[in-house]
Amino acid sequence: MLAIQDSPAGRFLDSLGAALPRPKAIVVASAHFTGERPSVGAAALPETVHDFGGFPAQLYDIAYPAPGEPDLAAAIAQRLTEAGLHPEIRPHHGLDHGVWVPLRRMYPQADIPIVPLSVNPMADAAHHFAVGRALAWLRDEGVLVIGSGGFVHNLGELDWRHPDAPMPTWASQFAAWMCDRLSANDTSALLDWERQAAHPHRAHPTVEHLMPLFVALGAGGDVPAVRTLHRSHEFGSLALDAFAFD
Repeated sequence: MLAIQDSPAGRFLDSLGAALPRPKAIVVASAHFTGERPSVGAAALPETVHDFGGFPAQLYDIAYPAPGEPDLAAAIAQRLTEAGLHPEIRPHHGLDHGVWVPLRRMYPQADIPIVPLSVNPMADAAHHFAVGRALAWLRDEGVLVIGSGGFVHNLGELDWRHPDAPMPTWASQFAAWMCDRLSANDTSALLDWERQAAHPHRAHPTVEHLMPLFVALGAGGDVPAVRTLHRSHEFGSLALDAFAFD
């Protein structure tokens, strides 16, 4: 619903694209694109994928007709290969809602080439950080790398009847620990989040929505400056924080 509803996170995304240097292309590591190996979407004209059910009809009418960038996808796969990460190229992969929902608000003209990148729900934070490190060269090429997931993401714990419900203690404690370690540039602690963070498995019963954060962190380079861009939550525990690593 972030694609169409007014919300603090939506208004943040509406202004974010204009606040950033215009990228030549965008690589999006999405929680909704998963695979056992790093997979790179290489479609020249990727379709808009409506990979969800039970939502208002207007969501299924949305198209985000941004072009792909097959040559960039091939270059990314080559760098991942050189890093020993055994990628695969998906020549017909479309744009899932983890890609087009935020980009539709950031860049509504849909005129910047997009390359989707998978995460692996069975792999740890260190693996995804390594994927990001293999992408760090993209910053010098004018390519924006985005990790699209969720800072706290447990759909079973959401207060669906109260969008403005306060954040429960377990969720706020997890988010506070993550924010503190991000601000301190404490990569070693962050990569060990499942042991060190407060309530890690309640905040993320499955890990795919947190893994894009580690891809983005790795893509920031050796010791990136960490900036908090946005903090908000919905339905109690759905945290929608955003960070920049530059």
